[in-house]
Amino acid sequence: MEKIIKWKLSTFQIILYSFAAVIIVGTVLLCLPFSTRDGNGAKVFDALFTATSSVCVTGLVVKDTWQYWSLFGRTVIILLIQIGGLGIITVTLLVFILSGKKVSLGQRLIMKDAISADKVGGILRLTSFIFGFTFLVELLGGLALSPAFVKEYGLTDGLGYAFFHSVSAFCNAGFDLEGRYGAFSSLCPYYDNALVNVVIMCLIVSGGLGFLTWKDVFEKKWHFKKYSLQSKGILIMTVILIFVPALYFGIFEYAGLPDKERILASLFQSVTTRTAGFNTKDLTELSENGIIVMICLMLTGGAPGSTAGGMKVTTILVLFASSVSTFRDRERTILLKRTVKDDVIKKAAALFIMYVLLFLGAGMTISHIENIDILTCLFETASAIGTVGLTLGITSTLSFASKLILVILMYFGRVGGLTVVFAAITYDQVDVKYPSEDISVG
Repeated sequence: MEKIIKWKLSTFQIILYSFAAVIIVGTVLLCLPFSTRDGNGAKVFDALFTATSSVCVTGLVVKDTWQYWSLFGRTVIILLIQIGGLGIITVTLLVFILSGKKVSLGQRLIMKDAISADKVGGILRLTSFIFGFTFLVELLGGLALSPAFVKEYGLTDGLGYAFFHSVSAFCNAGFDLEGRYGAFSSLCPYYDNALVNVVIMCLIVSGGLGFLTWKDVFEKKWHFKKYSLQSKGILIMTVILIFVPALYFGIFEYAGLPDKERILASLFQSVTTRTAGFNTKDLTELSENGIIVMICLMLTGGAPGSTAGGMKVTTILVLFASSVSTFRDRERTILLKRTVKDDVIKKAAALFIMYVLLFLGAGMTISHIENIDILTCLFETASAIGTVGLTLGITSTLSFASKLILVILMYFGRVGGLTVVFAAITYDQVDVKYPSEDISVG
């Protein structure tokens, strides 16, 4: 008698494999002859790198998006960005809702893990909110950008460019269509355009705050005290991580610019560095201190359940609160007059160590392979694992091995460190108690 083997995947494995499946489909589509301007199609690895960067909303590219890809190829890229930004599970769940099919409890649990929700109840309403909010913001962003792009490229191309950049910015992807000014020029042609700078920054922040935070804001309006602890922490950290680095950039990196350009460049650099990957100034002109500041911001990332990657601002906030509580000799970790659970602190510490080890290990490996200075390589790996997409100009020049490392980091950074670990570990948890013993630290 033949044995029937049933595969039972955990929610984390489903999330992991879903992203991989979309990347493979995207790779196949980008390999088609009509995906590139020359009609030859992309090489498999170039297509894989671009598809991974798109789905993982990173923005690192080996081929300039405008110069290399055809209209079809660019359409595939922006669709992959949209799917990756919203999350494959979210998109799948919406299809079920629109088709009238019943959404099972298992599917709701998968959705809960995919967007870092705290409970299963109301998950379908949350899905509808996510899609409604996303398309509303992207629509408004596209309309707001239209005057600048239509003026330069005409009505048809201008609208297309406006909405492409709107989706790319909200999804924190960093892909651009400004290659006609020169390969990999990003938004440098608009360094002094206040409209483009402000709209793109607003879109990046909107996507990076997370859908749960926005739901809290819409439901509780301006009553900040009623927000959840997570929403409060995200909003506070976002303000700090925008204006403090901007102050640094304004004083030390862009002090020689006229006031308008200095303010725009400083704010834009601070906003885009954590999550998006656009740039309006040549990053190779930054000092080593500036590069280190940007690396720290890229590793931090955005909020849980957002379109952004990185360790997440809540991870850093929890570790900071734990440190403060330790310095004050408190038994429990207190954050905004709330006690943080021990398992949350342990997860935050595990994530921090995991990201730092991968970022450092990958950077040193690439530096050894390519014989490039370590700081430049660390900038690249921080950008990849943080799904940011900024580069000091070495991405397209790297060898196959180094690019493969970046592909793995981008994938890891988007699906999440704990998702990868929980998907890989399948053993049954056994609560074994061992004798306790003190160990000195510090």
